[in-house]
Amino acid sequence: MTGFAKGPPPLHRRRSLRTRITVWYVALLGSCLVAYSVAVGFSFSSHANADLDRRVHEDIELASRALVLDEAGEPAWAGGFLGKQIAEEEGGGHYVEVFGDRETPLLSAGTMAAPLTGRPHPRHGTPETVHLPSGPVRVMSESLQVGSERFLVRAAVSEAGVRQQIRELWIELAVLSLVVLSAGALGGWFVTGLFLGPLSRLAGLARGIGPEWLRERLDIPDSSAEVDQVRDAFNGTLARLESSFEHLRRFTADASHELRTPLTTLKTVGEVGLRNGKTAQDYKETVETMLEEVDRLARVSDDLLALARAESGQAQLARERVDLASIAGEVAENLSVLAEDRGQEVETFLEEAAWVRGDLRALRRAVMNLLDNAIKYSPAGSTITVRTAKEGPWTHLSVSDEGPGIATEHQSRIFERFYRIDPSRSRDVPGSGLGLALVKWTAEAHGGRVTFESAPGKGSTFRLVLPLAID
Repeated sequence: MTGFAKGPPPLHRRRSLRTRITVWYVALLGSCLVAYSVAVGFSFSSHANADLDRRVHEDIELASRALVLDEAGEPAWAGGFLGKQIAEEEGGGHYVEVFGDRETPLLSAGTMAAPLTGRPHPRHGTPETVHLPSGPVRVMSESLQVGSERFLVRAAVSEAGVRQQIRELWIELAVLSLVVLSAGALGGWFVTGLFLGPLSRLAGLARGIGPEWLRERLDIPDSSAEVDQVRDAFNGTLARLESSFEHLRRFTADASHELRTPLTTLKTVGEVGLRNGKTAQDYKETVETMLEEVDRLARVSDDLLALARAESGQAQLARERVDLASIAGEVAENLSVLAEDRGQEVETFLEEAAWVRGDLRALRRAVMNLLDNAIKYSPAGSTITVRTAKEGPWTHLSVSDEGPGIATEHQSRIFERFYRIDPSRSRDVPGSGLGLALVKWTAEAHGGRVTFESAPGKGSTFRLVLPLAID
């Protein structure tokens, strides 16, 4: 199975969809992890600092309860306070100092290596961080009244343990985020490969489909809605391509036949005329016959050119206000002579002012093709009727005949190019076989449609439906 030739993909498209989805997934996951880690880290830090403030405040309360005046009126600790309560306070690294009115240190207690003596006092009741040689400490001071004396109590709690916990938490969050991000990248790569695998198989199958394999279809089991949509859309495209190629082959064969027949006739008539021609009348008849075939060739080529221009968008249609009833009356009058020669009668029932907006020449040719077909396929002594009527925002032009009608099996193809219901009669019935195709295109180009009703032995009615012109 050979496929279409293809060059290398553009550089900006070489990154696979799988890679891009994985990158976006990892980026989104990483953003969520960073946000989560920052929230957890700052929340823990806030709670840890609040716990430090609580502990230093509790130390001041313990000191205030334990501070007493001895018999000499000097401040002293209640029994066992220094050796037990401060030393056993949760977290360790505590220190308490008591100052007199001149900020002279009077008492101290604690387990910290470096005292606070000589350090400036923080604002009363407000915890602050002080950096000592041994590390940062949380400090708070309050004024106390003991008897008639007023003292300043300053307490400090080491922040080293809390800082260490915060650092360890950030490290744990970073390591955990990297682990989760790595696992997410591997999982995303695997999952996207699992779900995009059918697309790769679709691409592999599609590469092997060429013009000679348009009947093939991509046979991929149902996997997901998106992949199924791609598969079905591609199979639908293949079906349309197959139909287009079939129409093209049939059109090429029909066009070759339609063109070959008059050319063969021209050659045969010319050869016979050269061989058997003896008088001027013989040559005249030969030339007349050849001119008839030339006219037929000209009609086929003109119709083919008109259809080719129409389908390629090169046909420029005027958009002027024209009276469809007037066009029908003019065409019926012109072709009534042809109908009379065949023993037929053309009757017209035309509403006045059936105005539409379109191309006068194209509409006249469409009406002429419909009436010409009715005359060709109607027997002698029959009547052909042309009518115009309005129905809502539409105007209808119908051509009815009393011909043999169209069998059901042919009705779906009568608007195809060169299609003949009875190919054996193609030489007996003049025409290019493109008339109805041109009528269909003209109707659709003017925003309308062409319909027909027919039954074997009961004649046919073709109806050109166009939108009324709005002033």
